[in-house]
Amino acid sequence: MTVTSSDRPDLTVSGQPVSSSLEDVWALSQKMVGHFVENVVPCRTLPGEALNGDITAITRVCLELAASMFDGADIPGKTQHLQKVAAGWAREGIPIDTIHHAVHEGFKLGFDLILDRATAADFDNIKNISRRLLDILDTITSTVSHAYVRELRAVVSEHHTAAHTLTSALLGGHSTSTMARECGIEVAESYSVLAVSIPPHQDERNPRLDAKVVARRKLRRMQAELATRCGERVLSLLSVDGGTILLPAELLENDAVDALVERLSRAAQVPITAAVVPATPATVPAAADQAHELLDMVSRLHGVHGLYRFDDLALEYQLTRPGPGLEHLHTLLDPLDDHPELLETLQRHISNNLNRQRTGRALHVHTNTVDYRLKRIGQLTGFDPSQASGVWYLRSALIARSYKQPRLHREASQTSGSA
Repeated sequence: MTVTSSDRPDLTVSGQPVSSSLEDVWALSQKMVGHFVENVVPCRTLPGEALNGDITAITRVCLELAASMFDGADIPGKTQHLQKVAAGWAREGIPIDTIHHAVHEGFKLGFDLILDRATAADFDNIKNISRRLLDILDTITSTVSHAYVRELRAVVSEHHTAAHTLTSALLGGHSTSTMARECGIEVAESYSVLAVSIPPHQDERNPRLDAKVVARRKLRRMQAELATRCGERVLSLLSVDGGTILLPAELLENDAVDALVERLSRAAQVPITAAVVPATPATVPAAADQAHELLDMVSRLHGVHGLYRFDDLALEYQLTRPGPGLEHLHTLLDPLDDHPELLETLQRHISNNLNRQRTGRALHVHTNTVDYRLKRIGQLTGFDPSQASGVWYLRSALIARSYKQPRLHREASQTSGSA
């Protein structure tokens, strides 16, 4: 960027160039950094080496850049230096609001120095100086912001790639000690392994909207909530349909995982269903397989959304193991093959915990119709849904019958990549 004196008015105060107020950049930069520490609260938390090193150096560069712009001189070298330092701040995690606070405080001090020498005769010049100061501020803040955001995106991309690599290694049962050091992510002593199902957002079915964009935005909201609640140590492989989350066990108490799933549902704006299994790093692959099996079972049984644990589904899990018992249970509901409305009613009624009103609302029928259908189910199968023993057999038969169908394709398995 070049600013020439021909397209800007001469800027003077009391007959002297404005830049003369900024000539002693060494002393002035020290004074400004001291002011930052005293008056800009976020600066007080910065390490001493940052204040005495980069912060002081770049304050000096900004003063030199301001003097150059006041004089209409070439400034590309100074803005390039500013870009390099701003990128370093992004990588070191210095907050950008702290940087901008310091820049504006510096401008206040510099303007005060200029005004100290001004008289009433300089009124018109002060107006032009103010405009030039705004140009300088625009140059500095836009240069810092652009370099900072560009570098921050690179850092985020590096962390995402590292986390993806480490997650894949854990799920694949590979050695992770060396990889964790290379990735800069600590492997936890134990994990809560979550298999997650993310249903479509209602807007994904809106023909006037781009369904892929809606789905990606849904996923991004969920990922942002996960990062906010659990930080960078949580590992995940997620697509728009679901996937696997490895949550370090020490981050959340056992009961808090339920609340986390609810928060993720609110963020994604869809009812998320998840199954969780505890694991050590060595047992993560087996735990992930089991968690997805449990999640698949919940889907087959039309379970309500929320978090499920093995304890919640131990009976159902055992009923699905191969053997003569499973083969027998497969056949108990065969009499309902010609009555799909009865089979749907039974599924809904059991998933609604035998609540006739909720079953009626779900099916859009009167509770009397629900009662009639349940009676017919009892007549056709020989198991009365109004009796505990009958419900037990009918529920067991539903579980077994769900596994006669082709196994649901796992769109978001633990080996899928992030969207």
